Amino acid sequence: MVVIPERYNASELIDRNLERGRAAKVAIVCGDEQLSYGELAARINCFGNALRGLGVRREERVLLALLDTPAFPTAFLGAMRIGAVPIPTNTLLAADEYRYMLADSYARVAVVDAALLPTLRDALTGLREPPLLIVANGPADDGYDLAALLADADERLDPCDTHRDDMAFWLYSSGSTGRPKGAVHRHRDMVYTCETYARHVLQIAEDDVTFSASKLFHAYGLGNNLSFPYWAGATTVLFPGRPTPLAVLETAQRTRPSLFFSVPTLYNAILNTPGAEHYDLSSVRLCVSAAEALPPEVWRRWKERFGLTILDGIGSTEMLHIFLSNTPERLRPGSSGVPVPGYDARLVGLDGQPVASGEPGALHVRGGSAASHYWHNDEKTRQTMIGEWMVTGDYYRVDEDGFYWYEGRIDDMIKVGGNWVSPIDIENALTEHPAVLEPAVIGVPIDGLTRIRAFVILREGHAASDALAVELQEWCKARLRRYQYPHLVSFVAELPKTVTGKIQRFKLRQQHETELAAAVGVQG
Repeated sequence: MVVIPERYNASELIDRNLERGRAAKVAIVCGDEQLSYGELAARINCFGNALRGLGVRREERVLLALLDTPAFPTAFLGAMRIGAVPIPTNTLLAADEYRYMLADSYARVAVVDAALLPTLRDALTGLREPPLLIVANGPADDGYDLAALLADADERLDPCDTHRDDMAFWLYSSGSTGRPKGAVHRHRDMVYTCETYARHVLQIAEDDVTFSASKLFHAYGLGNNLSFPYWAGATTVLFPGRPTPLAVLETAQRTRPSLFFSVPTLYNAILNTPGAEHYDLSSVRLCVSAAEALPPEVWRRWKERFGLTILDGIGSTEMLHIFLSNTPERLRPGSSGVPVPGYDARLVGLDGQPVASGEPGALHVRGGSAASHYWHNDEKTRQTMIGEWMVTGDYYRVDEDGFYWYEGRIDDMIKVGGNWVSPIDIENALTEHPAVLEPAVIGVPIDGLTRIRAFVILREGHAASDALAVELQEWCKARLRRYQYPHLVSFVAELPKTVTGKIQRFKLRQQHETELAAAVGVQG
C-alpha cells in the first residue's frame, strides 16, 4: 500500500535528495553541462521565487513549451513548489494549438525555449489576456530572460503547504480526434508512480542513470527522466535534440545509461539503421517500451542484436505512467505484461459486465495516480472516469497466466464476417515477413462490406508488386485464422504517426475515403 502524507508538495522529490546527503551528486547530464542535486534545488527555488515576484499565485497555470534541458525540471518543479500548476506541452505544436491551450488553461505565464519563441509569439495573437513570457536557452527579446530571473532570485524557498489532492500539473492528451483534453493531476500522483512502477518494475536505485528518448512533455518521458530518477537519487541524461536513431545511439554510448526508455517505432528504426550494432550499449541493464504495443519480432531482434531485454507495458496520460508491464521475472514478448503492484485491471464487454475468461474486452484500470478529471470537459470525464475505474479505450484479452494481450484501440477493431479481428495480430504477422519494415492495418468499407487493408513500408532491397501483395496475404493466412488477412495491400513510403510513435489509423481511414471519393469521381 502506498502511503502519501496528507500535506504533500510534489517538488519535495528534490528535497529528499538533499536530506539524504546527495547535494553534490550529479542529477542531470545535458550535453557538456552537469547539474548537481544541490544546484538543481537552488534553481527550482529561484524559479518559484521569480514567479511569485511576477505576481503568480497558487493554482494559477504556467504553460511550458520547453526542450529537454535543465530549464524543464527547473520550471516544472519550481512552479509546483509555490502551488502554481505547470502544464508541459508538446514542443512540435503549431501556433493555433498553443493558442488553444493558453486560452483553455487561463495560463498566467508561458515558459518557452528560445528555439520555439517565434511559434509562441504567433500563438499570443488574438488572446484576450496573453500570458507573461519567460524565455529559456537564448535571447528573450520581448519576454523575461530565465537565466536573469534565476540570477536575481533567492535560493531559499519552502514548498507551499499543499494537500496531496490539490491539483499539481496538467497534461494535455493527444486525442485522435477533436481538441486535446487537459488531464488534471494531483500532487500525490507522481510519487504514486514512483512507489509502484519505479520501485517494483524498474527497481531503480541511486546508482542508475536514466535516458529517455521520449521527451519530458509526455507522461511517459516525465516519469522516465524526471520523477523516477529524482525519487531514487539517480542521474538522468537530457537530450534536447530530435531523437533520431543515430543521435540516440551516440548519446547512449557517450553517457552510459543503465535504464533506457523508448517507443516501438524507435526501437524498430534503430534495428534498421546500418551500423547500429557497432554502438556500445553494454551499460544498459533494462530497456523499456510503451506508447504502443511492441511487436514480438522487434523484441526478438533487439535481444539478438544487443543482448538486452525490453520490458513492454501500457500507460496513459490519464494514469500518468505504466500500469500493465512485463517484468524481468515475468515476461512474455508481445504481451503488455501483468498489472503493476498498486494497480488493478479488468476487461468488460459492451454490456459493462466482465467478459468470460480468454475473451477480449474493453480495458478498465484503477490506481492512485489517476487524473482527477478533464479540464473544461465534464462529459468526457464522466464517460472515462467511472468511479475508481479509468476507461482506457483499449481492447485486450488476458491469458490463463494473467498476461494481458493488446488487441487494438476499441475504435480500431475490425468486424469481418461476424468475427472481431485485431489489427495488431495482422501487423505482428506482417512484421515477421522479411520484406516488411513496418505495417499498419485498418478496416475499410468495400461494396457495403468491411474488409481489411494493410499499408506496408518495405525494407530496402524489396520492391512493391502484385505478387508480393499476394505473398503477404498468404503469409498471414498461414499464421492466423483464415479471415485474419489483408484483403488489400498498399505499399507506402511512410505512415502517419503521433509524436510518441503511435500510428494514426484514423488518418489512414481518411486516406482510404479520399481515394474512394476520387475513384468515384473519375468513374462519374
